Amino acid sequence: MRVFSDRLIALVFAIGMLVGGIGIGHAGPYEDALAGFTTDEFSDTADSVTAVATSGSPLAPALIAALQDGRLLYSAKDKKVFIKTADDKLLDAETGKPFDGTPPDDIDPVRVNNRLRGVIDAANGALTLMAPNPNHRYEAAQAVFKSREAAVLPALDKALAAETNAKVKKALTEARAAITIAAEDSSAADKVAAIAVVSARGDQDSMALIESLPANQPPEVAAAAKAASAKIQRTLALWNTVQNLWYGLSLGSVLLLAAIGLAITFGVMGVINMAHGEMVMLGAYVTYVVQELIRTKNPALFDYSLAIALPLAFLVAAAVGILIERTVIRFLYGRPLETLLATWGISLVLQQAVRGTFGPTNKEVGNPTWMSGAFDLGGILITYNRLWIIVFTGIVFVALLGMLRFTRLGLEMRAVTQNRSMAAAVGIRTARIDALTFGLGSGIAGIAGVALSQIDNVSPNLGQGYIIDSFMVVVFGGVGNLWGTLVGALTLGIANKFLEPFAGAVLAKIAILVCIILFIQKRPRGMFALKGRAIEA
Repeated sequence: MRVFSDRLIALVFAIGMLVGGIGIGHAGPYEDALAGFTTDEFSDTADSVTAVATSGSPLAPALIAALQDGRLLYSAKDKKVFIKTADDKLLDAETGKPFDGTPPDDIDPVRVNNRLRGVIDAANGALTLMAPNPNHRYEAAQAVFKSREAAVLPALDKALAAETNAKVKKALTEARAAITIAAEDSSAADKVAAIAVVSARGDQDSMALIESLPANQPPEVAAAAKAASAKIQRTLALWNTVQNLWYGLSLGSVLLLAAIGLAITFGVMGVINMAHGEMVMLGAYVTYVVQELIRTKNPALFDYSLAIALPLAFLVAAAVGILIERTVIRFLYGRPLETLLATWGISLVLQQAVRGTFGPTNKEVGNPTWMSGAFDLGGILITYNRLWIIVFTGIVFVALLGMLRFTRLGLEMRAVTQNRSMAAAVGIRTARIDALTFGLGSGIAGIAGVALSQIDNVSPNLGQGYIIDSFMVVVFGGVGNLWGTLVGALTLGIANKFLEPFAGAVLAKIAILVCIILFIQKRPRGMFALKGRAIEA
């Protein structure tokens, strides 16, 4: 009996050791996948990336990130994979622990090509499909939709079953449909259902996916794809129209911002100020100087740089404008040709002064964080800098209307605009109003330069790109009428953006100029004419 008991204990111990040895010696899917990175074959690397992403290992995200950043290394001789950290230390990819030994002589980075980048994006998507942040899950679903990697399907189905956010669930459903369409072994019924899901998305990625289907599809799949393609084209045409409308509003707001100061000086004083563009340029350079000082003195204030630059740009441009009016323009009233030539000469002087001070090259003016980036709205892309410029233009326009309507200076400016002689007869100092008006118009041009510095190159020639358009806006809308300037700017901006796809940028601008010439033949005082100098004459 004792002998039997001893043999039983030995047998149990041997079985335990055998089972334990098997458990210790068996590598998991993550460890098995690492060998594919050491062959230096793109196909093996792609298979390994997919295997790592679906392994469930906590080390997978770090390895995929290292591969994406070019920090994943391998030794073909030792069949080892390493992760290089930011401080150039090596981690053993199998354990995630620091590598203490001597690095192999044949260590090289794992190579990546364009197809692998798509696989990596899909792997990142699979790894973040269950992330706690819904925005991360949504971005992961979009990455899977674009990559259409069938290996991600199990993780995608798991995420889809657990998803509660409607937006993310819709994106996951679209990603699954994209995989179904791309898979060769999908049934015709599944492909037809997937095409219906993708066609409802209606963007360029959907169109590319539908058009990527091979020609030898079953009849029902081919018919569904044809109908979906036509539907997506109609949707894209609609969103393209909306996008052009947005671009037109954006361009119109820029034109309004550049022209609104000119509308005041031209309307009140009748001065053709060819140096108006240089006031815009001065405002842009004030922004550059402010940002350079902030970068060197207190970088933490960079997000407030535009708020600091706005009043300074207004004051600098207004001071230069008043100086020009007091020293040159006031001697040339009633002589429009001489005024045009004088202000053109002043514009050249200002350009050369800036060129001599700051140099002829473009200057870097950065976007604050709250003006950086973009977001999708339906089928259009909206950039934050353009959106804020539209908002800023609206604020400037409303503030200027309020100033003209509710302040003494505004009342006197309107009086001089309507009848200069009568305004002088009732005691309004028209010379003072001329100087303040020119300063106000120049100051507004200066703050326009602050805004334009966020979307255009800051150079000595910045203002030259806006002076002709500004005059077209003022003449088309009606001299001295702010509402006319608003309508004129938006009309020209939208018309220009709708003509550009058909005629090109240059021909579109020529066509608009011809239309304005024909228009002012019929209405010489613009769309919204005010009683003013033309009637007095």
